[in-house]
Amino acid sequence: MREVAHFEIGYTRYVDPDGSHAEPLPAFAAEPGALEALYRAMLLTRTFDARAISLQRTGRLGTFASSLGQEAIGVGVAAAMRPEDVLLPSFRDQGAQFGRGVTPLELLLYWGGDERGSDFAGPREDFPISITVGGHAPQAAGVALAFKLRGEPRVAVCLFGDGATSKGDVYEAMNIAGAWNLPVVFVVSNNQWAISVPRLEQTHAETLAQKAIAAGFPGEQVDGNDVVAVRAVVAGAIEAARRGEGPRLIEALTYRLADHTTVDDASRYRAAEEVTAHWHEDPVARMRALLVAEHGWDREREEAAIHAATATVEAAVEAYLATPPQPAESMFDHLYAALPPELATQRAGLSERGAETGS
Repeated sequence: MREVAHFEIGYTRYVDPDGSHAEPLPAFAAEPGALEALYRAMLLTRTFDARAISLQRTGRLGTFASSLGQEAIGVGVAAAMRPEDVLLPSFRDQGAQFGRGVTPLELLLYWGGDERGSDFAGPREDFPISITVGGHAPQAAGVALAFKLRGEPRVAVCLFGDGATSKGDVYEAMNIAGAWNLPVVFVVSNNQWAISVPRLEQTHAETLAQKAIAAGFPGEQVDGNDVVAVRAVVAGAIEAARRGEGPRLIEALTYRLADHTTVDDASRYRAAEEVTAHWHEDPVARMRALLVAEHGWDREREEAAIHAATATVEAAVEAYLATPPQPAESMFDHLYAALPPELATQRAGLSERGAETGS
């Protein structure tokens, strides 16, 4: 028997859980304020998550998916992208969306059931949150195909969880991306749990990164709790795709420290000891330790950073709670270029009843 194919899956980490690093950091880390900016972005994401959960618990926000413990992935991905690239996020990627220019107010509106939150003032071509698991992967391939047909040096970046790699949508998207050599980067946030299904019960594959091999393009792993590594690896993949070298799949290894969403109780299916053991990998604490050790980060700067993040989030919360709800008839808007007669009649009737009741 002769070997007809061979592949390897690489793994990248720069910063260890204690904030130390055995090898030199990538070049961007030498830029003034670069590491501090990554830390502040993760801190904002975590502050937003905590406030959103408190709003949900008091009935002022809908079901919410926290990214606790996964902040490094979204923040690192956004930092690696160019403004002209397009992000296609899943429902736990607020860190990436903030980095792209989506505001906390917009995300609060979205999670509060107001679709005006998806009308981003900043990244106009970034896609809205995909609640359907893996359903946006084919759309990412479509965006990348548009870039290729237009001859535009742009890249689509698609984020989803480990559970999405068990969906046909993702396989089909990767297959066509490989077959057509499309400029798209798929980033898997492997937080070890697809709601209550552990990673080891989802697939017998040794890694999720190797699933790219069958589609004909490279896959690799990165420490998803090391924001420096995430930014470096994703940036390399994006620039390779931009040069016409085709798609990439990056498996970012992390852990979901929170419940799947605010309607989940993870204690029913995983032990508290397991969660506790993963807290030592906390990406926010890791970056803080690096800043303290090498960049003179002290209590005064830490408190100022926390205050700034809190002020930003609280201003968004105040604006969100003060935003009047949309009129009920708005549910008919933005569905058709010309509203069908039967729906137009329903809309008119709803408007009349609203006028009568003063609502």
